[in-house]
Amino acid sequence: MKPAEAYILKQLEPFRFIMMHLQAVIEHTLPDAELKYKWRIPCYYIGKRPICYINQSKDYVDVGFWHSAHISKEFDSYLVSENRKIVKSLRYKSLEKIDDDVLIAILKEVHLHRDKSFWK
Repeated sequence: MKPAEAYILKQLEPFRFIMMHLQAVIEHTLPDAELKYKWRIPCYYIGKRPICYINQSKDYVDVGFWHSAHISKEFDSYLVSENRKIVKSLRYKSLEKIDDDVLIAILKEVHLHRDKSFWK
């Protein structure tokens, strides 16, 4: 088993279910994305470029996007920056709170800008 998959499976509920759902949505939306284990968390890469990561922290699961500067302003109300200069993330405390349409739309935008700098 890959370290990133082991990380996801060792999480307590509800975080394991949330992360498994996010993994399925990411891999379905971006079939060319590869799940790697970087910085001790699961990260998705396309080629050599990081796309997003998933991480359980405190009482939520974070889906972080490095290319957040290129995400449409219409998604600002969904994204959290919390003292981070580059990365913005979606945060989920339960499986029911995941809006797949928003997640998929953001993943598609990030994919379009994958070859650009993290900065705008």
